[in-house]
Amino acid sequence: MIAVSIDPALKEVCPALTLGCIQAKVKVEKSPRELLETLQDQTKTLAAALALEEIGSNAQLTASRETYKRLGKNPSRYRNSAEALLRRIVQGKGLYFINNVVDVNNLISLKAAISAGSYDLMGIRGPVIFSIGKSDQHYKGIGKDLINVENLPILVDELGNFGSPTSDSERAMVTEKAKEILMILFAFGGEAGLRSYLEEAAVLLEKYAAAKEMEIRIIR
Repeated sequence: MIAVSIDPALKEVCPALTLGCIQAKVKVEKSPRELLETLQDQTKTLAAALALEEIGSNAQLTASRETYKRLGKNPSRYRNSAEALLRRIVQGKGLYFINNVVDVNNLISLKAAISAGSYDLMGIRGPVIFSIGKSDQHYKGIGKDLINVENLPILVDELGNFGSPTSDSERAMVTEKAKEILMILFAFGGEAGLRSYLEEAAVLLEKYAAAKEMEIRIIR
């Protein structure tokens, strides 16, 4: 597996921070009907069970919001992607369906209430560090304008910043050209239950994206 680590400066801000990683060779394509139906069932269940004001009380999301505040980022403006997905569902806006890998990513994120990101390894160079964005740093978010990543928890490689629990950059986005991916679950509230979600993600990737040569690792 590609080397992944947590910057000690970020770990000091959030001592419980844990990353769950899966690396696998995959076949990226349009999601099959069964996967889409599973996602739709999950959204219906969450929409029926959750109220908007209850979302922030989840332990993982609370830990994420507190970390953003300590870093000087407004967690309501720079939302954790898991929180943003849950809010969309509760507000009746539904989800965007992208491809089999991204849709599995989002399904696991919803179930775990943990931000998850999937990255094309062809767009990454060298070891990956989960760090803190420096001043005057920006990148083009997927489907978004430039994102100010100063003081945002971000993924960094030899080429610079490429992802965060809020919004990823276009550089390593997973398209049908991707052959090998890295999926990361950002557990700000600690690793309780994390391995089971990683194992579930691995099963889904194998079933829906023909995943092979999978490696799972937890980074503390």
